[in-house]
Amino acid sequence: MHHLLETWFNWVLTGGYLGIVVLMAMESSIFPVPSEIVIPPAAFLAAQGKLSFTGVVVAGTLGSYLGSAITYWASRLIGRPLIVKYGRYVLIGPKKLEQAEHWLARYEAGGVFFARLLPVVRHLISIPAGIVRMGFLKFSLLTLIGAGAWCSVLAWLGGRVGAKLTTAQLQDADAIIKATKSESLPIVGAVLLVCLLYFVAMKLTAPKSAPGETLK
Repeated sequence: MHHLLETWFNWVLTGGYLGIVVLMAMESSIFPVPSEIVIPPAAFLAAQGKLSFTGVVVAGTLGSYLGSAITYWASRLIGRPLIVKYGRYVLIGPKKLEQAEHWLARYEAGGVFFARLLPVVRHLISIPAGIVRMGFLKFSLLTLIGAGAWCSVLAWLGGRVGAKLTTAQLQDADAIIKATKSESLPIVGAVLLVCLLYFVAMKLTAPKSAPGETLK
């Protein structure tokens, strides 16, 4: 994690807004880069005046949308049979795909928005949306709103930490980790909320008992 933090921070540091867009596009595709180690470092820079908070959120949201849109159209054109057959080669197993499909079937359009706040489902929801040919305008709007909300939360948390760091400390992973501990309450609260949403999602997407089955 220490090495990843330094690597992604350097990407954001050298690439600026473009780096954020590229990394977040990857986060919303079949190459899921954790957004939790992209947006907060960018917010650190915003707190030091090197980037703007609004710019970080906009770049993160745009990147998330681009990755989601590409995945949507690829899934719509390729179709489910090929995704099931070859998805395991890009870390998309049948079980993950079924979970995302069940989530979309249960919550329909609203599921696209809430999926942006959930791990695992977040970067997969575009696949079933493309397969079932959900209206692209509706998909785009819900994706932008959900991604914008998620990026705003991450940027806010990152900004709280970054405001306390010097330029030198911003390039030191140990200093970042130490400063993060001082803001542990809101960060831990956010992590617990995401975990809660995750377990709720897993519960809701679990296969239901077939008609006629009885609980033992």
